[in-house]
Amino acid sequence: MQFERKDLISLEELTAGEIELILNTADSFKEVLDRPIKKVPALRGKTIANVFYEPSTRTKLSFELAEKRLSADTISFSKAMSSVVKGESLRDTAENIQAMKVDIVVMRHGSSGSHRFLSEFLDASIVNAGDGQHEHPTQGLLDMLTLRQHLETLEGKRITIVGDIMHSRVARSNIWGLTKMGAEVTICGPPTMMPAEAERLGENGVRIEYDLRRAVEGADAVNILRIQLERQKSKLFPSMREYLQVFGVTPEVLESAPEGCIIMHPGPMNRGVEISQEVADGDRSVILEQVTNGVAVRMAVLFLVAGGKIEETKI
Repeated sequence: MQFERKDLISLEELTAGEIELILNTADSFKEVLDRPIKKVPALRGKTIANVFYEPSTRTKLSFELAEKRLSADTISFSKAMSSVVKGESLRDTAENIQAMKVDIVVMRHGSSGSHRFLSEFLDASIVNAGDGQHEHPTQGLLDMLTLRQHLETLEGKRITIVGDIMHSRVARSNIWGLTKMGAEVTICGPPTMMPAEAERLGENGVRIEYDLRRAVEGADAVNILRIQLERQKSKLFPSMREYLQVFGVTPEVLESAPEGCIIMHPGPMNRGVEISQEVADGDRSVILEQVTNGVAVRMAVLFLVAGGKIEETKI
C-alpha cells in the first residue's frame, strides 16, 4: 500500500488504514536506528526545509535526525533570524523556500490552519509539526506507536488523556488517531481547560471525566499533558500547587489504575505540576521510548509523503 496524500496535515482526515501504514512503516525504520551505521539512502537527492516559527526541542531535533537517517539534504529556518522580523508574510517565505526547489516543508506555526493554507499553492509536500491549537499529527502517531508496542493492539484499549485539553494540539491528534484505531478515550482536566467541542467529542465516544482517580480506573495508559501557559489568555486555575493536588498524576493517583497501566508525556514536562517526580521516572513511564519512537515515525512520514513504498525499497 502506498500513501496517496501529498501532505500530512491532520490525523482527523486520515483513515485507519493510512494510520496503520505509517505505524507499520515506522516499525520497519526502527530497525535502522539499532544498526551500527544508522543511515539509509531512501531520500537521497530530496531536499527538506525545517520551518519553525515556534520554539521546539524534541520535534525539531527528531525531524532533523530523521532526515539525516534517510540521507536527505536539509535546510533550517528560524523565525528570529529570518526576514519574518522585517515583515515578510508566511506565503512569501514559503514561496521563496520552494523556489529553491525544496521537496518537503516541515513546519511548526502558531496559527491553526497555516499548513492547510500553504498546501493550497505549494507544490512541495507539507508536514505538520504543530499548528496552533489544531493538531500535532506526528506526536499522535509516535504516541500510538509506543502504545502499540506495549499493548500489541489499540483496538478496545482504554487510554486516558489528562491535563490542558483545551490548548493542546497533541490531545486533538491523539483523540482522532486513537478513536479511528478502535481505542476508548477518556479526557480529564479542569472544566476551565476543556475545549468548547468537548460535548461533540463525547458524542463520538470520547468519555469526559473531571475526577482524576475515576479517569484512570481501568486505563491501559495515561497520557499526561502540560499546562500550556503560553496559549492561555487568562488564568484558568488558582495555583500550580492546587493543580498538582487535584489533577497532578502522582503515585497515590495511580493506585486507582491497573498494575500494567503505562505513563506517557509528550514533553516538555513540568515536574511537580502535572506529573510528580516519582511517576516521571518510575517503572511505568515510557516517556523516553516516545522520544526514540519519534525519530522512526518521522522517518516513516517523510518517506511516505515522498512517495516511498517499503516493499519496493531495501531498508
